[in-house]
Amino acid sequence: MTLLLFVTTIIVLLVTILTMLMLGISSKHTKSKETRSPYECGFDPQKKARSPFSLRFFHITLIFLIFEVEIALLLPLGYLLNQPLLPPSVGGLIVTLILLVGVVHEWKQGALNWL
Repeated sequence: MTLLLFVTTIIVLLVTILTMLMLGISSKHTKSKETRSPYECGFDPQKKARSPFSLRFFHITLIFLIFEVEIALLLPLGYLLNQPLLPPSVGGLIVTLILLVGVVHEWKQGALNWL
């Protein structure tokens, strides 16, 4: 069994290395100014291809995603509170407490201020 695992691992590594080598050899590397510039129907670009965005917006988005996932994980908590078992309810309440502590911390740090 150990020999089979070893041989399979070696084969997977060899196939991965060969695939990476073949992709590296076969790719075309053109680094001219024309190929790196954005396409605007043959005209010179009027402005930069990437405009900067507010890091404040990015931070608010990350906070939203983190807390949204936590809230999705807390959806079964309403069902668990009606069950006679205590440990799932206590676990859900601990997660809720940690979530509230995180919101208060972000609020005191000023991350939730819009202006």
